[in-house]
Amino acid sequence: MKKVIAILVVILSFSFNANAQDAKTVALEQTKGEFTQKSVTLSEGTYVFEITNSNVGKDVGFVLAPKGKTEQKDHIKEAYVTSLAKNNTTSSSKKVTLKKGEYVYFCPLNPTPQYTLIVK
Repeated sequence: MKKVIAILVVILSFSFNANAQDAKTVALEQTKGEFTQKSVTLSEGTYVFEITNSNVGKDVGFVLAPKGKTEQKDHIKEAYVTSLAKNNTTSSSKKVTLKKGEYVYFCPLNPTPQYTLIVK
């Protein structure tokens, strides 16, 4: 019985580690009125967006949407930060799986221009 439990624990730990490692992190920094990264190119896959508020002076967020579809109904909701990034802090999104195509990212709270994110 102990061997069965030990094997289950090992299998579960590998499963949790695989799930934790299947998303790559994309770190983006916002300053007053802009992102410091003006464009991003990625491969198809699963990502977590990490948004840093570098002394903007107010809370910031993150919006990712297909290019040409920036109305709220078209936003990729999983890409929203899970909590607003307060001044001089960082906040992350949930996992987002991206397919080939063109997207835009921006912050309506800062507010910033729309920047290009390309998935190849």
